[in-house]
Amino acid sequence: MTTIGLEEEYMLVDPVTGLPVPYAEKVRLSACLAHLAEEHEVHYELLQSQVEVTTPVCHTLDEIGGHLLRLRHAVGAAAEEHGCRIAAAATPPLRDARSMAVTDQTRYRAMLAQAPQLVEEQLVNGMHVHVGVPGREVGVEVLNRLRLWLPTLTAMSANSPLWDGHDTGFASWRTVVFSRWPVSGMPPAFRDAADYDRRLHQLVESGLICDTGQVYWQARLSERYPTVEVRCPDVQLRADDAVMFAGIVRALVETARVEAAAGAPPPDCPPELLEAAMWHAARHGLSDTLIGPDGRRHRAGDVLCRLLRHVGPALEASGDTREVTSLVHRLLQGGTGADRQRTALATGGPRAAIELITTESTLP
Repeated sequence: MTTIGLEEEYMLVDPVTGLPVPYAEKVRLSACLAHLAEEHEVHYELLQSQVEVTTPVCHTLDEIGGHLLRLRHAVGAAAEEHGCRIAAAATPPLRDARSMAVTDQTRYRAMLAQAPQLVEEQLVNGMHVHVGVPGREVGVEVLNRLRLWLPTLTAMSANSPLWDGHDTGFASWRTVVFSRWPVSGMPPAFRDAADYDRRLHQLVESGLICDTGQVYWQARLSERYPTVEVRCPDVQLRADDAVMFAGIVRALVETARVEAAAGAPPPDCPPELLEAAMWHAARHGLSDTLIGPDGRRHRAGDVLCRLLRHVGPALEASGDTREVTSLVHRLLQGGTGADRQRTALATGGPRAAIELITTESTLP
């Protein structure tokens, strides 16, 4: 069975003020020293108010869900030990007027020198889904076919409507914040793996980015693992929603591989339409229309039904149909994380939203 893995980023917040706090180093060390997580499973991020976890390579959704819950509990317990809590939201409802400390690593210092204001506002948390592929040529074939579904995944995962104590009007403000870096947004189409590598090499050689880690496309080939890495989702409030995305992304990759092996040409879509579709998805989430893979407006629910039909054979082959389908139906009925944060904000203000995102972070 095709392998999958997840990376998730969390905010560390003060339980009284709700403000982000720079305790990442303490939390990471405590989680590892308590043997709740391995050292390679908990990482620093750009800002010291963030931590990242990485699951082992997994083969089933049950396996990845178990590791994800273990890691959320490990980091959550370590955070409590140091007087803070983890928040699985893609932006913090509140921010401190003071600058957040940047993690003292060479590449992060270089990013701070390159774009100080962007670094200061990079209080955003994503979820990255890794799916194994047999080689970079196959990986590029997959990327060329995944592109059209990235706005749909962004809308489904929207979990960052709040910023500085107010509603931004966007379901995924994180998507907007991340789009300001030089190489970001929708990935272009590539002729083959050599074309992909040549274009990345040119970006680094030009000095426009420090390294290939600064290629912030919504989907890319991983430089560390033999995987396609889908990066567009916001981090999810609940672990089972993250598992849903792992199943959907794996099915999309498998479907793309079958299409490529059958010689079907990758779908063609103007890049400006894809960029606008991504903006529309970030703006509205599932509360309005979506631009489907055919380039036309549809009701959001209809696009999700089309997505399930598109990946249906792959879900069936991996035994994931029932779990993924039921979670998608729950999403349609209960709304995205953005919808739920907005409800909390409307009923109890920013503090209620903070209580929501910290309480649900360690739920199944």
